[in-house]
Amino acid sequence: MEIILELVQGQTWGLIGGVAVLVALLVAAINILREWERGVVLRLGRLIGIKGPGLIFIIPIVDRLVRVPLRTVVFDVPVQEVITNDNVSCKVNAVLYYRVVDASKALVNVQHYHEATIQLAQTTLRSVAGQAQFDELLSERDKLNRQLQQIIDEATDPWGIKVTSVEIKDVVIPSDMQHAIARQAVAERIRRAIIIQAEGEKEASKRLAEAAEILASQPGGMTLRSFRTASEVAAEQASTLVFPLPIELGEILPALQRIGNQSKAE
Repeated sequence: MEIILELVQGQTWGLIGGVAVLVALLVAAINILREWERGVVLRLGRLIGIKGPGLIFIIPIVDRLVRVPLRTVVFDVPVQEVITNDNVSCKVNAVLYYRVVDASKALVNVQHYHEATIQLAQTTLRSVAGQAQFDELLSERDKLNRQLQQIIDEATDPWGIKVTSVEIKDVVIPSDMQHAIARQAVAERIRRAIIIQAEGEKEASKRLAEAAEILASQPGGMTLRSFRTASEVAAEQASTLVFPLPIELGEILPALQRIGNQSKAE
């Protein structure tokens, strides 16, 4: 009787073990991939395809499923020490936006695609910033951003990665260089003010010349202008009023002088 009970118990435990193994294999065979994931299936080490999203089945032990996210990754490129083309030392950092477009290439063609992309972004940032002038880093970031994006995207294309954007965030310069830039900005504003003032004086002189020509061409025009100037001065309550002689008097005096000389000669 005891032998029969031992046999029954052994069969029961064997059945339970078989069911547990079957359940484990079934759980390993069923996988659910989310909308932003793709599964790269390797069968005995050989790539057989990309699965997902949704419910997929694999052969346990024989197949291996590697999940690859497809969402855009945002990464802060660490600060890089850079010496620009005009020998200005500064620190530059950037933001990198990329996403995986081919999960199989990202898994097969490169080891740790994220680390590889970040390292490439750092070296490219140093290279591009080192070839640029310092003024370009401050005023032409859009051009440098496009150049960075193009270089990194072309290099990561065999890895199945698309670099959508690279944005330079900050350019940190030494304090003495900041003071020099501030002095340059002040000098530039002074230069513009002088140019604007000179252009205004030039335009005003042209208008005054035109006005003088018009007044001189009209009989009595300069006299009327003199009277108007005198009235404007008197309105300011000045203690001294200078009344100008008529301008036409300068034309009459030579004629009177000639008449006087003729009379003396007679």
